[in-house]
Amino acid sequence: MHMYFKTTDELTAKALAPGVDIKSISGEKMTMVVFSIAEGSIIPEHAHPNEQIGTILKGSLSLTIGTEERIVKKGDCWCIPADVPHKGQCLDGPAEVLEVFSPPREDYS
Repeated sequence: MHMYFKTTDELTAKALAPGVDIKSISGEKMTMVVFSIAEGSIIPEHAHPNEQIGTILKGSLSLTIGTEERIVKKGDCWCIPADVPHKGQCLDGPAEVLEVFSPPREDYS
């Protein structure tokens, strides 16, 4: 039997870094992740083979993609191509971020 519907409350939380927790759900070709980020928390610079698209639902971040840095706030969106280094820091916390990755992030399940 397929499970077509879930709530974010039903998803298992996972600590990604100090002050950074995620809840994720994956399909065959993508993963959706809700990030909960405490004020001042850092997402260290990293890169991965997954394309990544996101938006801020609450709070604000300093987000660096490649060599471009911006302050992003509620309603701002971004697209990070595969293998491009990126990092972030939560400015006004807590922040909530919604991102989608393709192909799926196996390390987030």
